[in-house]
Amino acid sequence: MNDWPEAWSDDNRGRRYGRGSASAQPESPRVMRQVRRGQPAPPGQGAYGGVPQQPQYVDGHGSGGYDDYDSGYNTGQVYGGGRGGGDGYGPQRPAPDWRRRIKWTAITLVTVLFVTTVATYFWADSKLNREVDLSKVIERPEKGEGTNYLIVGSDSREGLSDEDKKRLRTGSSEGKRTDSVMILHTGDNGPTLISLPRDSNVEIPTFKGSESGKTYQGTGRQVKLNAAYAEDGPELLVRTVEFNTGLHIDHYVEIGFAGFANIVDAAGGVEIDIPQDIKDTKSGADLKKGKQTLNGEEALAFVRTRYALAGSDLDRTKNQQKFLSALANQVATPGTVLNPFRLYPTMSAGLDSLIVDKEMGLFDLADMFWSMKGVSGGEGTSMNMPLAGSSGGNLLWDKDRVKQLVNQLNNDEKVTVKGD
Repeated sequence: MNDWPEAWSDDNRGRRYGRGSASAQPESPRVMRQVRRGQPAPPGQGAYGGVPQQPQYVDGHGSGGYDDYDSGYNTGQVYGGGRGGGDGYGPQRPAPDWRRRIKWTAITLVTVLFVTTVATYFWADSKLNREVDLSKVIERPEKGEGTNYLIVGSDSREGLSDEDKKRLRTGSSEGKRTDSVMILHTGDNGPTLISLPRDSNVEIPTFKGSESGKTYQGTGRQVKLNAAYAEDGPELLVRTVEFNTGLHIDHYVEIGFAGFANIVDAAGGVEIDIPQDIKDTKSGADLKKGKQTLNGEEALAFVRTRYALAGSDLDRTKNQQKFLSALANQVATPGTVLNPFRLYPTMSAGLDSLIVDKEMGLFDLADMFWSMKGVSGGEGTSMNMPLAGSSGGNLLWDKDRVKQLVNQLNNDEKVTVKGD
């Protein structure tokens, strides 16, 4: 019995594709009928007497009703998707352009860093006290290789209150004198730091008064080195050092008691290894042997102490060299340089306290500090001026060794001369 519709044969079925089809050819795509719903017929006027007219289907398109309706099924279109092709819930943001963001972030950071650096430079440069005029120094020796700084620690009490003077044991003497004098040479063979004891015997040469402009003829007068500063200030001190050594001084740097203590405190203290117990009622030092961090008050007492030391002023100059190198090393650490809350107070304290020559620039000052750091790091040499003895309380320099030392410095050679 043939269950297929009438007039269908097995051949007809063989040419169809579908369930039970033997043909390898697919049948034509089937079109889903679309439903078009028209307006309901008035009661009693339907096709079957009162039954609403039903949609008509012609090749997937109805007739009548809402002609503008299209479900989209016949075209495969999916409704509801956004133009961005996202999750179907409306327009999507474009993906972030990370390369562009990184580029502009870097440009912004570089710009801020540049502006901050320039602003800091002009701020710091404006705070330098350029009071010393080396053009007033006459009959100067010829300049050699490298750079020579004359570093002076004065006993100026300027800026100290009566309470500060009592606390720091500085006394109340008027005026100012040299408490320490050093020459720092920088060059291609490492830095050399040389202390000139303030009791060194020197000759006061012919000089021009820093204030009067009057020329004072030299008479061969022999005095202690610190007397030159007391007599006519920094300019005569430079003139005296150059005359007695033959070494050209390029820059002058001076700091007083108050400034020294303020710099140490602003830097957060300075770590140093003290070689022996020190107790000195005159300087106020009461320090134990060993490595420790000194604050401004303790540091000032340490560098001023001489009566409690076996070598008196010579041992004191060695302690001063050691501490200044440690201070420079402390200031130049990343903990200070990269920390604006420590860097700016330290710079401010230092720049407010320093007195320099008119030609001194910030790069010169930086060169001086980095060279001081190199001395403490073993890259340079520290020494006292070579001595030959004493006379009437004045320390006499060893002229032959001093001449050899000066020749090596002028030629920027490695220093081989031994000091005291």
